[in-house]
Amino acid sequence: MQTGAGEVDMVSAALKRFVRAAACVVWLVPLAAVASEGGPRLQTAPINAHDLASLQNGAKLFVNYCLNCHTASYMRYNRLQDLGLTEAQIKDNLIFTGVKVGELMQSAMDRKEAKDWFGVAPPDLTVAARARSSAAGSGADWIYSYLRAFYRDPARPTGWNNLVYANVGMPHVLWQLNGQAQLHEEVFPSEHAAKAALIATRGVALLEETHETKDGKAAFVLKTLTPVTGTQSAVDYEKTVTDLVNYMQYMAEPSRLERRQIGFYVLMLLGVLFVLVFALKKSYWKNIH
Repeated sequence: MQTGAGEVDMVSAALKRFVRAAACVVWLVPLAAVASEGGPRLQTAPINAHDLASLQNGAKLFVNYCLNCHTASYMRYNRLQDLGLTEAQIKDNLIFTGVKVGELMQSAMDRKEAKDWFGVAPPDLTVAARARSSAAGSGADWIYSYLRAFYRDPARPTGWNNLVYANVGMPHVLWQLNGQAQLHEEVFPSEHAAKAALIATRGVALLEETHETKDGKAAFVLKTLTPVTGTQSAVDYEKTVTDLVNYMQYMAEPSRLERRQIGFYVLMLLGVLFVLVFALKKSYWKNIH
């Protein structure tokens, strides 16, 4: 009995050590996540694939602000009928180039001229919301953060730079809505203090290590943007970006909701089949035993 009690005490002590270790891991998760990113901290895009009003507004924003330079060559205008728009609404409100409703969403800008102007031809955006997915966040998170991370930079040819995509060739096409943010840099002598400040900071932020100090020692620079407003308030601009990203997420996979619904029905069918097969197995083995 004494040996059994000793074994119980050993198991109890091991469980206590495991709980303490797990608590430490949970406490260190935020700092570990910041340390492992190695790039800008992305914000979570508050999109809703079931919000038709948001998707419709996002389609309008995409046509007005993105389709001038970029293409969506794997998307047809008539697919927007899935968002509750009629063919007449699409033709009257979303097509400005005279193409037919069944044609692809192509840009009117010449790619060669675009390369001369911006240094590189603007990429196709049809599947950008999927292509930008990474360990730091989803593609929607990347685009959402990117559109909220522009700031004025006189050293750049366009006059703009971006915390998420450094030295980007694209100008801030939504600057009138968003305003002209300025870059704010704060230097910290230790990595721990810099990461603690990063966690406390709201919005898109970038933490970089630098050796450009007076004594030559390593320091850490936290880059954030000064809050500004344009013709829209901060809340309204966030809603604008959310709608645009919501539409781009839909455009990257228009059949996403339908695919999930079909998958749900398939799982239900497999569940019914499992019950029938299990009942058949019990009936079969009952006769064998």
